[in-house]
Amino acid sequence: MSSVKVECVVKTSALIGEGPVWEESEQMLLFVDIAGQKVHRWSPATNQIQSVETGDMVGFAVPRRSGGYVAGVGRSIVAVDWSTQTMTSLVEVDKDKLNNRLNDGKVDPIGRLLAGTMGKEEQPAVVQKQQGSLFSVTSDLTVTKHLSQVDISNGLDWSLDQKTFYYIDSLALTVDAFDYDSNTGHIGNRRVVYRMEEGEGFPDGMTVDAEGRLWVACYNGGRVINIDPATGVRLQTVSLPVTKTTSCCFGGPDYSDLYVTSASVGLDQSDRRAQPLAGGIFRVTGLGVKGSASNSFSG
Repeated sequence: MSSVKVECVVKTSALIGEGPVWEESEQMLLFVDIAGQKVHRWSPATNQIQSVETGDMVGFAVPRRSGGYVAGVGRSIVAVDWSTQTMTSLVEVDKDKLNNRLNDGKVDPIGRLLAGTMGKEEQPAVVQKQQGSLFSVTSDLTVTKHLSQVDISNGLDWSLDQKTFYYIDSLALTVDAFDYDSNTGHIGNRRVVYRMEEGEGFPDGMTVDAEGRLWVACYNGGRVINIDPATGVRLQTVSLPVTKTTSCCFGGPDYSDLYVTSASVGLDQSDRRAQPLAGGIFRVTGLGVKGSASNSFSG
């Protein structure tokens, strides 16, 4: 599509930019720098960035219905009070795996948080395998483990009817689907929706558009791919000027902009010269599709 435009709108040079969430009430983009140990908020209107330091690796941050945010810092789910720049631990996971850390997390349509862990990274995308898990956290902070022996727990989202949960364990090189019971949070009947093709890299973060299709950021692939989960067909590829594309979300006043995060960690000097925008955030316009509002944690 000739009308598609890609521009770098936040030149942060994040080590591992991740977890973009559009905050409708603030008209701001929330995102994290995992290895930079920061939660950021960027305003397109003013081009200003505000940040909170987390003191440990931060896998995600999501809005909280009662105000502020909830983030995955180290192995802890923490409450973030932006006004005071303080964090309060709510619950800890993987207490028996001290090298693990929380990675991607997202809130389901009724306010339940799902978040996954991963083992220690020896280098980018090289980890201690099968150390991770997928957890849910309810408003009363009840933690349930749904999956274990995960390599890198990553992208997650839901179908428009809330009956299907989409999930990525990056090293499996697939996008998977589960039956989802939004009342109980139970997942089952795992199946593969899409298998990554040669050169597409690792599936990382993802989002669902208003037509129920998936947009998957491809780490080391320098692209975002659009997948029809009903058929498993790749419908479109959006190429970016950086290789380590990490995640994406729709945002903007009418949710027609696709924001894509990226990483710079692990790039050598020649890579950095070739990719001066690595670690930045990109806005893709002209896709002809829209997303929908993100969910807030009910706890």
